[in-house]
Amino acid sequence: MANKYAMVKCYFEHGLWSPNQVLDAVSKGMITSDEYRAITGKDFDEETLLKKNIDAKKYRKLKQYVVHTFTDRIFSGNPAAVCVVQEELSDELMQKITIETRLTNTCFAVKKGEHYSLRLFTPGGETDICGHATLAAAHVVLNLYEKKRDSIDFDTLSGVINVVKNDNVYEIALPVYGFERIPVTDLMEEAFGVRPIEAYWGKDMLCVFENEQAIAKMKPKVKKMMQLDGTFINVTAKADSDKYDFVSRCFAPKFKVAEDPISGASYCLMAPYWFEKLGKNVLAAKHVSKRGGLVYCKNVTPGYVTVCGKAVLYSDADIYIDM
Repeated sequence: MANKYAMVKCYFEHGLWSPNQVLDAVSKGMITSDEYRAITGKDFDEETLLKKNIDAKKYRKLKQYVVHTFTDRIFSGNPAAVCVVQEELSDELMQKITIETRLTNTCFAVKKGEHYSLRLFTPGGETDICGHATLAAAHVVLNLYEKKRDSIDFDTLSGVINVVKNDNVYEIALPVYGFERIPVTDLMEEAFGVRPIEAYWGKDMLCVFENEQAIAKMKPKVKKMMQLDGTFINVTAKADSDKYDFVSRCFAPKFKVAEDPISGASYCLMAPYWFEKLGKNVLAAKHVSKRGGLVYCKNVTPGYVTVCGKAVLYSDADIYIDM
């Protein structure tokens, strides 16, 4: 390092290098920031160096937000990342960003007329529907980009999903999953550590248990769940408290998500079951994952379940992508 310091100092003092070139020497590890000050007599500015390096590499800057959904408190509910972009990104790039973000879901919103195109990715691949990421996208778009609007339509792989903002509550119209009863198996019991009392198949699997404690204390075996049908495995039971109608959890090991803190899409299957079971058209659900959260479901439009919840912005950041 000493020899490099002497060389840089010599070049600068004899006019062969500018202050910017001495700054580059710091980023290349040729000299330290203290040596930069000794050579140039100027304070070392890390932000200037970062911006200089970013500009030099011609990165593309994207906005990314992290929103905690189905909650009004940070560090609870289900976090989702939202990227609002000017044009469609490649599938490969969206998947790489999702893996790097390290959340269960990252979504990409592009404005197209009055609608927004919305692509939804998990670490294991793209998904056609995701309630909490859709809620997160609506929270970002309606609060930061479309402040005069109180509703938004998202074009997704599962069709147009409408979200209405009522003050701080978002109502998402998701398509209902039909379901039929299937036999309870030994594999289910091995996977969950407790035997379901009922099992159903819709677009994914729904297993019903005896009580809330069976759900709350459940420690599923991921390898066993991988052998069950469906990409999402939903478990539910009637709530112990009169404050809520039912409790639930959701697992998606085939999407590389051992447990989803709250899956809005799982209520496309669970809500119709409990509408029928309890004879109600409005339900309050408590999600009993480690992070927890609250989901409200309404049966108002044939073929759809209206999933309602709150959201709170956790972070607002810039990410840089190679051009």
